[in-house]
Amino acid sequence: MIQKSIVEYLSYHSNVAWVERMNVGCHLINENNSRRYIRYAFVGCSDILGQLKNGQLLAIEVKSATGVLSESQREFINKVNTNGGVAFVARSIDDVEINLKKCCKI
Repeated sequence: MIQKSIVEYLSYHSNVAWVERMNVGCHLINENNSRRYIRYAFVGCSDILGQLKNGQLLAIEVKSATGVLSESQREFINKVNTNGGVAFVARSIDDVEINLKKCCKI
C-alpha cells in the first residue's frame, strides 16, 4: 500500500521530526437499542500528518493515480499551506520527494 510506503519513507527522512498515519472515517455502534457513530479524525483531514524539524505541520493526502480530492480535503490542504504548514497530494513516493525538496530546500 502506498500510504504505508510513504510513512516508512518519511520516518527516515532527515527533515521530518515525526509522522503518523491518520485513520479517517466513522464506525457504527449498535448497543442497547441505540445507534451512534464514532468519527475518527475530522472530515477533510489528510491521510498522513507529521511535523518537519523546522516546526512546520506536514499534511499529505494520498491518492491513487485516478483518485480525486474531495472539497473538504482541498480546503484542509489550503488551510495548512495558508497558515505556514506544508500540505500536498501524493500519488507516489516521488511526489513526496519533490514536494519536500520544494519546502525544505534540499
